[in-house]
Amino acid sequence: MPESSVVVRPEPMESATYTQSSRLQAAGLEPAIALLERAAAEVPLPAPPQPIAIADYGAATGHNSLKPISAAIDVLRGRTRHDHAILVAHTDVPDNDFTALFQTLGEDPDSYVHRDTASFASAIGRSFYLQLLPSKTINLGWTSWAVQWLSRAPVEIHDHVQVAYSDDAKARAAYAQQAAADWQDFLAFRGRELCPGGRLVVLTMAIGDDGEFGYRPLNDALMAGLGTLVREGLVHRDELLRMAIPAVARSEKDFRAPFAPRGQFEGLTIDHLDVFNAEDRFWHRYQSDGDADAFGAQWAAFARAALFPTLAAALDGGPGDPRSAEFIEQLEAAIAEQLSTAPEPMQIPLASLVVAKQES
Repeated sequence: MPESSVVVRPEPMESATYTQSSRLQAAGLEPAIALLERAAAEVPLPAPPQPIAIADYGAATGHNSLKPISAAIDVLRGRTRHDHAILVAHTDVPDNDFTALFQTLGEDPDSYVHRDTASFASAIGRSFYLQLLPSKTINLGWTSWAVQWLSRAPVEIHDHVQVAYSDDAKARAAYAQQAAADWQDFLAFRGRELCPGGRLVVLTMAIGDDGEFGYRPLNDALMAGLGTLVREGLVHRDELLRMAIPAVARSEKDFRAPFAPRGQFEGLTIDHLDVFNAEDRFWHRYQSDGDADAFGAQWAAFARAALFPTLAAALDGGPGDPRSAEFIEQLEAAIAEQLSTAPEPMQIPLASLVVAKQES
């Protein structure tokens, strides 16, 4: 992939909102952490003084990195002396809110920097569709809710903001092609960076055997809200046509494609692959308390943090458009109202993978 490629994965407009709503993204986290702990118990470790190196790909504000990285370090400490340095490299695109990331690492009581004084945090502001770290230096890798974001939006989608719900066959094909190329690039560069015997654990969006992308009620509410904003004149029709969420969920076949036909790619093999439906925590809470307004508000806040920055960028003035704040507020309110009026659970298809670098 050329150096000029830009990851368009949205970054938070409001870090506190993003961190709060990203708690939904803890869905599927526990089983993935168990995979990371097992990987930490198996990877070869360098002898001191060379540090043990962990890479966190797509860190965002760091909220979903704390538990997994801390869990991995706990396992590693059972295998090495307490003063053996551990270097953690958190990576994300250049316009990520790295201030919020370091505040999370420094202030959150669950942060590994408080739990382990020989662990050191660093950050890299560059797309993970490029090589980020020296070859053969990473012992353990982690990424959650990140590789579904494409390096670029390949074409416009004129009938929906999410290509999975588009009837445009050409757009769907272009997005599938981009997703395949990005997944191959992501794996190829991790194949360079991992040490022999190193492991990478991936948690990401998926498509199950039923072919469902998921989040159907949320996507319906999102399109209804955007339609309302167009009818009310806040958003122009041509702006709506430019809006697209460059995220693609992959099937098991898609995940395995680069490894065909021999099960290997760039020195990597798949040690584990599971596609499953995660729990909708907001729905679970609604079943307990019956608070439909809270259910709608929680899903709307998630959409605001995860999706709205990309949609607002399509306004004529870009992210700095004078209407941006009103656009965000009104769209969030519209989604919350629709979802609270008729609450229903979201299907959340996810995949967990463990990719291993062959021993030399």
